[in-house]
Amino acid sequence: GEKAEGKMGKDGSPKPHSPFETRRNRLTWILGVSGLCILSYVMGAWRNTPTPNSQSDIYSKVDCNVGSSSPGIASSAVQSSTTNLDFESHHQIDIASSGGTQDIPPCDISLSEYTPCQDRDRGRRFDRNMLKYRERHCPSKEEQLFCLIPAPPKYKPPFKWPQSRDYAWYDNIPHKELSIEKAIQNWIQVEGDRFRFPGGGTMFPRGADAYIDDINELIPLTTGTIRTAIDTGCGVASWGAYLLKRDIIAMSFAPRDTHEAQVQFALERGVPAMIGVMASQRTPYPARAFDMAHCSRCLIPWQKYDGLYLIEVDRILRPGGYWILSGPPIRWKTYWRGWERTQEDLKQEQDSIEEVAKRICWTKVVEKDDLSIWQKPKNHVGCKQTKQVYKTPHICQSDNADTACYFVCLIELKRYQDLEKCITPLPEVSSADKIAGGALEKWPKRAFAVPPRISSGSIPNIDEEKFQKDNEMWRERIAHYKHLVPLHQGKYRNVMDMNAYLGGFAAALMKYPVWVMNVVPSNSDHDTLGAIYERGFIGTYQDWCEGFSTYPRTYDLIHAANVFGIYQDRCNITLILLEMDRILRPEGTAIFRETVELLVKIKTITDSMRWKSSIMDHESGPFNPEKILVAEKTYWTAEVKDKPV
Repeated sequence: GEKAEGKMGKDGSPKPHSPFETRRNRLTWILGVSGLCILSYVMGAWRNTPTPNSQSDIYSKVDCNVGSSSPGIASSAVQSSTTNLDFESHHQIDIASSGGTQDIPPCDISLSEYTPCQDRDRGRRFDRNMLKYRERHCPSKEEQLFCLIPAPPKYKPPFKWPQSRDYAWYDNIPHKELSIEKAIQNWIQVEGDRFRFPGGGTMFPRGADAYIDDINELIPLTTGTIRTAIDTGCGVASWGAYLLKRDIIAMSFAPRDTHEAQVQFALERGVPAMIGVMASQRTPYPARAFDMAHCSRCLIPWQKYDGLYLIEVDRILRPGGYWILSGPPIRWKTYWRGWERTQEDLKQEQDSIEEVAKRICWTKVVEKDDLSIWQKPKNHVGCKQTKQVYKTPHICQSDNADTACYFVCLIELKRYQDLEKCITPLPEVSSADKIAGGALEKWPKRAFAVPPRISSGSIPNIDEEKFQKDNEMWRERIAHYKHLVPLHQGKYRNVMDMNAYLGGFAAALMKYPVWVMNVVPSNSDHDTLGAIYERGFIGTYQDWCEGFSTYPRTYDLIHAANVFGIYQDRCNITLILLEMDRILRPEGTAIFRETVELLVKIKTITDSMRWKSSIMDHESGPFNPEKILVAEKTYWTAEVKDKPV
């Protein structure tokens, strides 16, 4: 009885152990379990790890050769046995189809300004009629280059904006031809180790600034009504450069070989430009895109081919948009001797242009001194009456008046659409005073107002709610990007969005000193480029299986969101990455957004292109399957070969 009472409390409950004894038992139990766990882990690792046969085996397993280009190492995680313990990522996929991981060699220095689809040697094989030989002629599969376009030997980062508007390094674009050929016109001057751009032009000897002021006296350039412009035959894009301070963004274009590297100079200055030509095919822009079009002695034969080129300008001009012409034949009575043409010839040319303008329903606003300005009607109510007098050109028959046929033809894989001798129809209006397609807000409200193409339901499956959500998403993404890349430090000026969708990326970058080339891929689900222009941004259509219409080293930042998901089954993604390398300047940045499997594939290829990169989580966190790859193109240049003695 006493023994039992010793183990029980007075109330009949068990008597508790001492605190010290309880703590000791718990500690013993924890140590025992931990010991068993460690022992089982060590035994398992020992049993499943084969003994390396040699020291080289050890190195191959841990990959001491960081950045190795050996295909065996890159795919070791895929080939390793499933019974082995390894801590490599298991989301790698076969990369053999995209050129493997061997280092991609540099191209010869003679290719330092290579433009794949505007190659002069290839162009000579095509018809010179209507300048067809200067249009895009991309390389065949056999002609495609698998090498890295080198920068010139003394290349250095461009001047930062706004200084770049007036200066560029000579070593980056070593061409003196323009400074000699255009010396009187004050286009460009060589000053020691740099070029200076005085802002002169063939038809603006007082400078582009004063010339734009002259235009502003005739049409309103500073009220926010005019935002997007196109400059055909742009020279070194001084007109576009000086419009920027008036909040007008111009798409400047010129052919590859009229004057050496003029588009390259424009982009080096930080001014939007593309290689392009008015020839036999449509320009790569949507209908109703530009508020203003400009030609200053651009040498385009507006009066020829039944006004075909003016009809194309009409297609891409917004309702109520302006066309500005200076240079021959305007003011021919004053200049005819200097132009070395007869008065009769020049009068006939101007009369022909005036006639075409009437036939396409334009109104002449003013002719004063060196400038003539016409205006496109804001709808086609009156034009249909005019067509009873002027039978040609007729209004095109189209099921969808808003269609930029260029895009539709791209989807049908008819890459290049011939110009048509008919007027692109404007959307119907309820009364003669309405603007076809809808009125736009003034800039800068225009950037975030719902584009009329969206509010009218012209773009299938895209509505106001999707537009607003896209804007909000890009605001958040740019806030995240600020921590990844130096957006605010002036490192970037020329930016490209390879898959622009609704232009949300460009809109979110408005407060930074950058401009964005918004690219809508040819086989996107929707033609959204017209809506991007309605927001007051610029861009182009592009098939990324082909080269872009620009010179090497012309963009500072390239953004590629879900581009490779579109193209991975259509063409070799190594070629797309090589094209990105061509147009990205040394020390430029590329940002990719894809699934992790695709990013690993992309990273493997960019590693072989001398890029430094890292994959990081989506801004919403690690559980989002989409990841971000931030890459920088490292600085390297072509080597100067010693000339044989």
